[in-house]
Amino acid sequence: MSETKRSKPISSLRWIFGYLMKEKAIFVPSMIALFLTAILSLAFPWFLKELIGNPTDALNNGINPAEILAKSNRIVLELVAVLALQSVVAFFRVQGFIRSGESALNRMRRDLFGHMMRLPMPFFQEQRAGALSNRISADLNLVRETVLTTIPQAVRHTVILVGGLIAIFIATWKLSLILLGSVPIVVLAIAIFGRKVRKHSRDAQDALADAGTVIEESVQGIADVKSFTNEPLEATRYDRSLTRFLDVTKRGALARAAFLSFIIFALFGTIAFVCWYGARMMATGEISSTEFLWFVLFGVFVGASLGTFPEIVSALQQTAGATERLRELMHTAPERADGEDGVRLGGALALRDVSFRYPSRPDVQVLADLAFQVEPGQRVALVGPSGAGKSTVFSLILGFNSPESGDVLFDGRPASSLSLHALRSQIAIVPQEVLLFGGTIRENIEYGRPGATLEDIQSAAKLANAHDFISALPEGFDTMVGPRGTKLSGGQRQRIAIARAILADPRILLLDEATSALDSESERLVNEALERLMEGRTSLVIAHRLSTVRHADRILVFNQGRIVESGTHDELLAQNGTYRFLVETQLV
Repeated sequence: MSETKRSKPISSLRWIFGYLMKEKAIFVPSMIALFLTAILSLAFPWFLKELIGNPTDALNNGINPAEILAKSNRIVLELVAVLALQSVVAFFRVQGFIRSGESALNRMRRDLFGHMMRLPMPFFQEQRAGALSNRISADLNLVRETVLTTIPQAVRHTVILVGGLIAIFIATWKLSLILLGSVPIVVLAIAIFGRKVRKHSRDAQDALADAGTVIEESVQGIADVKSFTNEPLEATRYDRSLTRFLDVTKRGALARAAFLSFIIFALFGTIAFVCWYGARMMATGEISSTEFLWFVLFGVFVGASLGTFPEIVSALQQTAGATERLRELMHTAPERADGEDGVRLGGALALRDVSFRYPSRPDVQVLADLAFQVEPGQRVALVGPSGAGKSTVFSLILGFNSPESGDVLFDGRPASSLSLHALRSQIAIVPQEVLLFGGTIRENIEYGRPGATLEDIQSAAKLANAHDFISALPEGFDTMVGPRGTKLSGGQRQRIAIARAILADPRILLLDEATSALDSESERLVNEALERLMEGRTSLVIAHRLSTVRHADRILVFNQGRIVESGTHDELLAQNGTYRFLVETQLV
């Protein structure tokens, strides 16, 4: 089992501190300030001992009360000065921890997102919609709490605990040893309950992520929810997720409550016994009242610090569960980064004896010994029933998936010999379901070539028959498209996607059923734009409409992962085969 899978608080902290130390110019001084404020905290019981205990012994020894009063005044002034210094240092400590902590968290978020963007498509195909983002968000919130709260508390109370122990041993070693007898009990409780707390924390985070996913799916599909009057069903799904989360948190709460209750009983039981035994020692003259007060005051600080450790350890156990998933994500192998870069494709494309199965469905043969070739600038249409493997061909061309056997060739070279960036930067796809990002029209078109000028964007919009409707909008190219482009019609979104592809200026164009959901006028405008886009480019078109494919240079008829017919529209009609049947049933 890997270190990541048996993640414990110590390895989680090591991972988190790795990010904090990248901000060491702020973090290290903040840590020094934290140590200093913790040490200064120990000055408080010391001054109280001097203020209460020494005057009592002095009066018992017959020292002049005036001298005692003067010394007490001086002690109070010194205490005020120490508290003032502690406050100033604490100000810079808190500010430094927040600045370094948030900077480290931002770096962590960037690394996680950057790595996630480099993960292969099968990773995302196996994820439930929204589950990944919700889980990362919940886990990072726990890490944030650890960085900004738990770590400073742990360091502060550790310093107070060590300093307090030194002080009580100086006062009386006998009582100190009795007090330390509770430490093995705390360690034993941590060992027993810690693993349970960590497991429950991980399960709770997963359950909460599932509940967030239900919300995201319901909002994204709100039109379907309402059209099928399934609001109660979605409420039930959400309630089930919340119930699972509540059940898990209840089990976790039981473990944490048992942990804390046991520690509280052990600690305060030990303190009560120590006080009883100390009173006996003072009565027999083994220690003075000042020494006993010294022990009690510092003992309170030691006990209070020990009392916080169960909660600190519990929080670290929760963080261990969260970082385990984050580190698993970071250790997931990214897409390949090898292959030649900077290659200019000529536009020739071929699949040679390609077979493929999706990893999530290993028993289904999606493509079987598929072979075809497309010449540069040629327009090829892919037709066939749903599930025949047409979209999978596009996925292989884009490098989203790799063939089980056979090769995808570009200009006669295997795709594996070229970098994914070199390939994808010269391929554009116009899908049936166009996804627009929640920004402006200009930003969505510019997505095809980041950094393009407004003139280039407007030119692409004109070629895509989108300029007129964009110009008619009150804010023109600065119009916000809404989440997933919901403020625009299907035809408008389609033309923006075409403008994006035009701006990308690809060598190879993939059109995935680009006109199947449009009305006749929108289809006319889109088809005109597509004709301009395909001109001079190698183009592969998946379509269900005859008008889209009848002028193709070649038509490939798919069925059950194989090409069963190939030819022009007229040639295939003359064969009276599968293609003719598809045409007659309006499935093309």
